[in-house]
Amino acid sequence: MAAVQLWSCREERPAQSDLLSPGERAYSDSAAGKQRWPSAPAPSRVRLQRSSGKMCSAKSKTLAFTGVLLGCLEMVFSANTAPDTPVIDQAYSKLSNSITVEWRAVPGANNYMLTAQDGDSFVETIVKNSPGTVTGLKPATLYRITVRSINSGGKSQPSSFRKVKTVLAAPILSVHSPSCDSIAVSWKAVHMAAGFSVSLMRSDGLGRKLKQNTTNTSLIFTNLDPGTLYTIRAFAWNANGMPGDDFTYNQRTSPNTPVDVKVAFNSGALRAVVSWMPSEGALTYSVTVSSGLLKLRCNTSSASCMVPSLQCGSEYYVSVTAYNDAGSSEPTDAVSLKTIPCAPVNISIEEDEHGHLLVSWSSVSLGHYYVVFVKSDDGLEVHCNTSYTQCHFQSDCGFTYFISIFAYNKAGQSPLGDVFNYTTAPCCPSDFRTVFMSSDTVRVTWAPVRGADLYETRAASGRGVLLCRDTATACTLSALQCSTPYNITVFSFSEARGSNTSCAPQYVATAPCSPEIKNISKEGLSVISVQWQPNNEEATYVVTARGEAGLWHCTSTRNSCTLMDLPCGSAFSVSAIARSPAGQSLPSYSIPLETAPCCPNDLILTQVTQSVTNISWSVGRGAQTYITILESPKGQAKCHTLQTYCLLGCITCGTNYTVSLRAITETGLTSSCTYQGYSSSACCPSGVKLYRLSNNGIRVFWQASEETINYNANLHGSKGNFSCTPSSGLSHCDITKIPCGDVYTVVVAPVTDKGPKLVFCPKKIYSVTCSGSSVGMVIYRGKSNAKHM
Repeated sequence: MAAVQLWSCREERPAQSDLLSPGERAYSDSAAGKQRWPSAPAPSRVRLQRSSGKMCSAKSKTLAFTGVLLGCLEMVFSANTAPDTPVIDQAYSKLSNSITVEWRAVPGANNYMLTAQDGDSFVETIVKNSPGTVTGLKPATLYRITVRSINSGGKSQPSSFRKVKTVLAAPILSVHSPSCDSIAVSWKAVHMAAGFSVSLMRSDGLGRKLKQNTTNTSLIFTNLDPGTLYTIRAFAWNANGMPGDDFTYNQRTSPNTPVDVKVAFNSGALRAVVSWMPSEGALTYSVTVSSGLLKLRCNTSSASCMVPSLQCGSEYYVSVTAYNDAGSSEPTDAVSLKTIPCAPVNISIEEDEHGHLLVSWSSVSLGHYYVVFVKSDDGLEVHCNTSYTQCHFQSDCGFTYFISIFAYNKAGQSPLGDVFNYTTAPCCPSDFRTVFMSSDTVRVTWAPVRGADLYETRAASGRGVLLCRDTATACTLSALQCSTPYNITVFSFSEARGSNTSCAPQYVATAPCSPEIKNISKEGLSVISVQWQPNNEEATYVVTARGEAGLWHCTSTRNSCTLMDLPCGSAFSVSAIARSPAGQSLPSYSIPLETAPCCPNDLILTQVTQSVTNISWSVGRGAQTYITILESPKGQAKCHTLQTYCLLGCITCGTNYTVSLRAITETGLTSSCTYQGYSSSACCPSGVKLYRLSNNGIRVFWQASEETINYNANLHGSKGNFSCTPSSGLSHCDITKIPCGDVYTVVVAPVTDKGPKLVFCPKKIYSVTCSGSSVGMVIYRGKSNAKHM
């Protein structure tokens, strides 16, 4: 089949800017909103578009083209026709922010544009049909109102304008209930308002409606029902009497004061339950309980409230206030509440006289009378009922009483205060005994008594008082003054009450005082005198010297005695005691006594060298050190030693000495001992020399210290020993036929009458040579270092 092209008709609607005239585009683009009305709308353009398709015949192609063309022409004519201009029937304002417009419907119009212009500003609104409302306007403002119809062909010309003023704005109310039967309403001034109308009515519809007109900005509605919700409506009108917007507010009146207030007091728990009749419209209640500056509050939504923690001895004033969202009622008249009295204080308990207790206390607020309960520790209880502040009770020694006091009034009994215990003084001990344990110590015993926690024993004398405290029924008093009479009393003691001061004393006397030795002096070699301070009356004193050698005693009633026949070289401890009918004193402090040391019995002197003498002796009892002295007109030799021997130097030969010895104790006590005199040996000669003689002999020559002394010469050699003794008065001697060719030790010593010769004279060594068979030269070889035999 041949291809057939079909043409279709499609309307091309221009853009919005193409539909508006230049004037209208300027209006649309203007942000200032100046009104400009458009001329006739621009025509629609129709575009023919070819389409391809297959037709069975040419005839069919012709008929289809004709139909399409007719349809397109109809669309062109209808699209280019704008609706007619509307005619406003009326325009009015019912609300302060809007104006309502009514007009006649325009055929072919799809929508309508309402315009409200106020000077240079305007507000537009598109609506479907009449009536229409322009919103977002200002209250009490004059607007020019126009209407334009709109369809697909465009907008009509604006209608003739109508001038309409919006109504007044509604007053913004501030509402409160100053009292339970009134509501106060106030507001700010409304622009262009000539007056205001305010109406009030119960929200539940009951009762009548109240209305007031005023030019003021506040008013009060009175004689209202307490606690009731009211609806308030208010509006303003202008000078023409036109009402503006109204404002509606719901306000409740504050509640009425509660009535029939009752207070129930719980004395045991110190709390009160307050109750009342409910008030109309009250949501909550507040109970105020005040006493001076103290205020307690209890909040509740019910018709009763419990107030805890009340104080005793106080008068409270109770009032109730009702509350709702409008405020509070007036508080009720105060109801007086007197609580129970407090427990009495400043309680004093004392024994005003023996066997009687006086209990006193301070009066308490709201206390009408008092009851005192006294219970002893054996279970017996008594009481005293009085309107005064003191009571008297009988009491016994050694008992503890428990005392409690209550105050009373119409509200009840006071709380339990402090329970006091009072312990009476314990009874005096019985079966009292005293036994001396020593001269200054006495043991006191007694039988136990009721109520005593502690016992105090007092020993009183003119010099003072000694105390002994113990829980036991015995006490030992020590450090008593010697030779003193005492009054000893035992007091029973309790921690709560102290001692019973009515107990009788017992008299005792202590032993004499110990003597004090003042001096010990030597009356002779073995006689010692002891003196002391007499510090007792009618006492006998005994002095004892005690040592390893034994005991020595002396007795006297005065202040001294003598110890006889004490041995030398002995140490003693001397003490004294005093005796009297009351007993024997302690010994005095011991005084050490040392007798002089004994002199040694034997003393031996031996000359060791020409100038040294050895002296030895036997032990002297009691001596620690010794001093030996050899003394002559030529000098003195002295030695101090711990030993029993001593070497004395610097002895002069050939001299007579006196010999003395001093024995000394470790404390320095000395005994001087004298012995037989001592003579030192004669002096050794000097200048000993050997000379050769012609007949094979040797002459020994020396220088004598004294002409009256005889000497002896000795030669000792390997070939023999030789000696010679000169005639009296000579200082040499000869030895004949002495072998030559030997070395000889030569010693020349004085000849003594007491036995052996002296061995400490110096030795010299000579060599005797031979000349042929005769003595040759004699040569000095020096001194010998050999020990003396």
